Amino acid sequence: MLPKKVKVLLAEDDLSLGYVIKDNLQDAGYEVVLCADGQTAIEKFDKTQYDICLLDVMMPNKDGFTVARKIRQQSDMVPILFLTAKSMEEDKVKGFLTGADDYITKPFSMQELLLRMEVFIRRTRKLHADSIQEYSIGQMKFSYTDLKLRTQTDTFTLTQKEADLLKFLCEHANHILKRDEVLRNVWGKDDYFLGRSMDVFMTKLRKYFRADPDIVLETIHGVGFRFNAPVGHS
Repeated sequence: MLPKKVKVLLAEDDLSLGYVIKDNLQDAGYEVVLCADGQTAIEKFDKTQYDICLLDVMMPNKDGFTVARKIRQQSDMVPILFLTAKSMEEDKVKGFLTGADDYITKPFSMQELLLRMEVFIRRTRKLHADSIQEYSIGQMKFSYTDLKLRTQTDTFTLTQKEADLLKFLCEHANHILKRDEVLRNVWGKDDYFLGRSMDVFMTKLRKYFRADPDIVLETIHGVGFRFNAPVGHS
């Protein structure tokens, strides 16, 4: 049982499917706003705070990728799940790179969708409830709470996923981490397409670390990664 009404933004241009999903989610205790196109979804998100977004990929008046990018400009915290009839690798990778947390391929069971949603909702609530967490990484300061990575001269604002990944690396600094271990703990599951997304985020973090030569995010081929850095709690 969900402890409070969770607001869901559902964007699905197939209205017969959209109403089926909406009815089932409402029966499960969710509050659902259904949009038939991407532009309407963007407008709804601008006016209301949602706890999770379910986006069809192919929609008129802005596709799901465009909607996800717009949402991420305003919030790094709200989970985004893509509903897609496509199984093409490029679409899944593109979805993750535009800010999606997961995807579910049509046709899917409502039970599967509900379970996926609850995983992300619980995780988001835990992030909100976490106490202040500050780390010193060599000459850099990392605040997980406000998503800031500070050098002696610059301040970088991280996305939530970048911060989640960096926090996990800090907690396991100077130890070998297997790829599947990172994926399960930061993305929630070990998946090929999520793995592609993880590699992109690792590259982003390496760019930040250029400011301190003592910090090295090492790729161990065939195994995973090792975050070689002096790390402490501030």
